[in-house]
Amino acid sequence: MKIALLAGKNSIHTIRWIDALAERNHQVYLITQHSGSHPIHPDVTVYHFPWTSSLGYFLNINALKKILGQISPDLLNVHYASGYGTLGRLSHFHPLVLSVWGSDVYDFPVKSPFHHALIASNLRSADWVCSTSEVMAQQVRYVCPDTKNISVTPFGIDVLKFKQNPASKNKETITIGTVKNLERKYGVDILIRAFAKVKKVLESISQNVATRLRLLIVGGGSQQKKLNSLVDQLGLQNITTFTGTVSHAQVPHYLNQLDIYVAVSRLESFGVAILEASACSLPVVVSNVGGLPEVVQDGKTGYVVDRENPDATAEALMKIIQNNSLRRQMGDAGRKLVLDKYQWSNNVLVMEDIYYRVLEKT
Repeated sequence: MKIALLAGKNSIHTIRWIDALAERNHQVYLITQHSGSHPIHPDVTVYHFPWTSSLGYFLNINALKKILGQISPDLLNVHYASGYGTLGRLSHFHPLVLSVWGSDVYDFPVKSPFHHALIASNLRSADWVCSTSEVMAQQVRYVCPDTKNISVTPFGIDVLKFKQNPASKNKETITIGTVKNLERKYGVDILIRAFAKVKKVLESISQNVATRLRLLIVGGGSQQKKLNSLVDQLGLQNITTFTGTVSHAQVPHYLNQLDIYVAVSRLESFGVAILEASACSLPVVVSNVGGLPEVVQDGKTGYVVDRENPDATAEALMKIIQNNSLRRQMGDAGRKLVLDKYQWSNNVLVMEDIYYRVLEKT
């Protein structure tokens, strides 16, 4: 199959889809107005647009039509419903598969009636829409009730890369943490406050356990200084590590330094990071927002807690910290969940099957 992807080259998620399709011997073309440093499959041809600003989603129309005319793909898979979705719609190319990512259907449409109408038009113009979670598929239907076809295509995990590595753990400590961009919507401040509450309680009932606690925050972002200040304010600076931005290839190394993974986000479309943690046999604590509850079996692979609730987060952490066997059981169950439902190789087959179904219908 000859597949053109209209997407950002700067995202590891784009690169993973592209590489996987190329490895399955499809002819793959990436058309983008973004640059990126992620290595890409050598058989993939990349086309860069002349315009790279936000206006490029309108100004690159003729360039896109010319490229599509040259390569004549069997289908066009557009990633992200707002910018690239607009460009894809204006190209009038079919068949067109539109993959939604999250903020494009949650944040963008509520900016104004114009933004809502734009996203609805982009969704309506697609022959098929792909969502990584059930809850985001519901959001798509809310934004555009007359979306033609929609399927859930989970963004799975490479279980050979994301797996337990006991050698990376420090057995003398209990390390709690997260791997996230340090932005408000990901609730890292809630994690820090919950961790402080746990430490305070344990200091009064189990000093030995309290002294073993460590907090590891992996990632960079606009809130890094504010979060550093919060750590200082709560007196956690001596037991907290901020790594700053790390590459996706380094993520398994840092996950394997953790004993418990936390993602108490305020907004989240799908829990890729949670599944990566589960694949590394970590118990998880997540908030009940977006697609996060879909990837956690509450009480079995981890705990789902109320949004914006440091107390509930701390309570869940206490249960896991104080019960070593529960920690192991949840970690093992998390790994099994990923193996059963979220293996990357299987998820790619789901997307490939959608491509074939689209071609049959058009």
